[in-house]
Amino acid sequence: KGSFGHVMVLAGSRGKSGAGFLTGLGALRGGAGLVTLASTKTLQNVYAVMLPEALTLGLEENFYGEVSIKELQKIVEACSKKSVLVIGPGLGLSTEMKILFFELLKEINLPLVIDADALTLLSEKPEVLKDYPGFKILTPHPGEAIRILKISKEELMEDRIFWTKRLSELTGAVVILKGAHSVICGDGKEGISSIDEPGLSQGGTGDVLAGLIGALVAQGYDPFTSACLGVFVHGKA
Repeated sequence: KGSFGHVMVLAGSRGKSGAGFLTGLGALRGGAGLVTLASTKTLQNVYAVMLPEALTLGLEENFYGEVSIKELQKIVEACSKKSVLVIGPGLGLSTEMKILFFELLKEINLPLVIDADALTLLSEKPEVLKDYPGFKILTPHPGEAIRILKISKEELMEDRIFWTKRLSELTGAVVILKGAHSVICGDGKEGISSIDEPGLSQGGTGDVLAGLIGALVAQGYDPFTSACLGVFVHGKA
């Protein structure tokens, strides 16, 4: 376990507990040496039972059942010795969570996998991610991508490779545009998945993918390889 990295997952909130569980599960099944699942104290015991292999970090929650902004420094400290942070699934979308997310980007520098609610929060100021010192991987579905790019779904689907590259340029990240034959762009490279599997349209499968990619990053794969390998393995599974 000392050779396969330590994934930090910040996910889950009231009503969205499954997202945290599935992300942690993806990281564990992806082969990470250690996984710490950070969420609200209300969910800590739930996750400890559902994922006995994972470490858990219980955090104070706000009025909406999300992680409280008061826990910013505790999260920063918890990230200090981790290999990667996977953030977003089921995180919540309140104004307080938005502030916490952008403040966290200023305080940490480890690799990031950004998914789900964190992508929606990011859509307000996506350009700030370009200055983030660590490398980052974004995993949007089309709805999340159009919120960040400020375009219509029709425009996006008309040329998915062009817009995935545009999103990569805007944020400085490797981007996976999820869907049938997912598109991956970043680091001057492009990839198209061979996978077209209707089962992946179910809610929660993207959370598993985010955790899996985090595990691959923790094991030392570069961002583009982590994205491509994660998409392929996830789809085959």
